[in-house]
Amino acid sequence: INMHQGNQTTISEFLLLGLSNQAEHQKPLFVLFLGMYLVTVVGNGLIIMAIALDSYLHTPMYFFLANLSFADISSVSTSVPKMLMNIQTKSQSISYESCITQMYFSIVFVVIDNFLLGVMAYDRFVAICHPLNYTTIMEPRLCFLLTVIPWVLSNIVSLTHTLLLLRLVFCDSNTIPHFFCDLSPLLKLSCSDTMINELVLFIVGLSVITFPFALILFSYICIVRAVLRISSTEGKWKAFSTCGSHLTVVLLFYGTIVGVYFFPSSTDPDNRDKIGAVLFTVVTPMMNPFIYSLRSKDMKCALRKLICRKKHSPFNIRRI
Repeated sequence: INMHQGNQTTISEFLLLGLSNQAEHQKPLFVLFLGMYLVTVVGNGLIIMAIALDSYLHTPMYFFLANLSFADISSVSTSVPKMLMNIQTKSQSISYESCITQMYFSIVFVVIDNFLLGVMAYDRFVAICHPLNYTTIMEPRLCFLLTVIPWVLSNIVSLTHTLLLLRLVFCDSNTIPHFFCDLSPLLKLSCSDTMINELVLFIVGLSVITFPFALILFSYICIVRAVLRISSTEGKWKAFSTCGSHLTVVLLFYGTIVGVYFFPSSTDPDNRDKIGAVLFTVVTPMMNPFIYSLRSKDMKCALRKLICRKKHSPFNIRRI
């Protein structure tokens, strides 16, 4: 739907082409992404509940993990439900306002994941390199700041991109070759000069990736040096196992960035963006609960308690 204002044409809605335009692919895609969405929401929801209900997990590490799980649920919920609805209703349209809103929150939750991984690396650095001062350093006030600052920064980053996008004009074309409103395809679609947008995207995007990654790299260099100084093999394994889950998630997150955006590929840029978006917004959030629940004994124990509590709740006990 186009609205003519003077000599300019303003787009009032966009068409999301999705992951495939072939009719025979729509049903398998719907089933696959519905399953992945439910697994992500249930898995991360269980982690949040387990951390909230088990007082043993009321530590900085699990506080940051609960925030990461919440961000993962939110991230997958910005794009997948709309895609599923479009497949089910056989409609590809999304209003201009909804598209901008979807883009805003998709940026927020991808950026917050990045920042939280850096914060969690710092937490592991303090726990392993300064164990005697851990409770003093990681006091509640600092934990609160280390959680709030990433949320504030991610919203500032997203707001910057959104405000710059709002000044652009979208002419006759309103077709987005994507399954949700991502920033990159929207910039390609605009008929305005996007040089400032692309420059800010490059500078801010590089900063958002570089600073947390540098913090993670510094933290793990210090952790490895500290672990190597431990004399017993058992002690080394015990120290390093406390950050095994976080390291796995870091490798998955940054491995995706390197694999999709840095290695040359025969796929065209549109398909590359789709693959990257699926990995960031769907696959990684889905994998995180499995990584943390399978590698962490404390989390396994808390999840067992949560499941047992549900089984033995008054609602599930039949009155004789």
